[in-house]
Amino acid sequence: MKKILVVDDSPVVRSFHINILKTGGFLADGASDGVEALEKALQTPYDAILCDINMPVMDGLTFIKKYREEEKDTPIIIITTQEEAIHRETGFKAGANIYIVKPVKPQELATHVKMLVGK
Repeated sequence: MKKILVVDDSPVVRSFHINILKTGGFLADGASDGVEALEKALQTPYDAILCDINMPVMDGLTFIKKYREEEKDTPIIIITTQEEAIHRETGFKAGANIYIVKPVKPQELATHVKMLVGK
């Protein structure tokens, strides 16, 4: 089974995304900020990472940059409320593979993850 890390500071949103993934047949783990995510992602091999941008302690873009500095090529999906083109460009430059604007429909999220990692 493919393992996905969900990074979001909102416990409700994080739980929602984890439940969608579990329903889709994935194993899912959560982190509440970039620091916790970096620790988990460097210790555990994940097949994909879902990451919010606006988070306390360490934001999502900083997490992605630091993770990529470790030469990690795990697919990353940014899920955020920031929909302007400049934010998308910044997300892709940081190392994201897909950029989704919240709210995301459950089927859309599952489809993007399956596209990146298979099932």
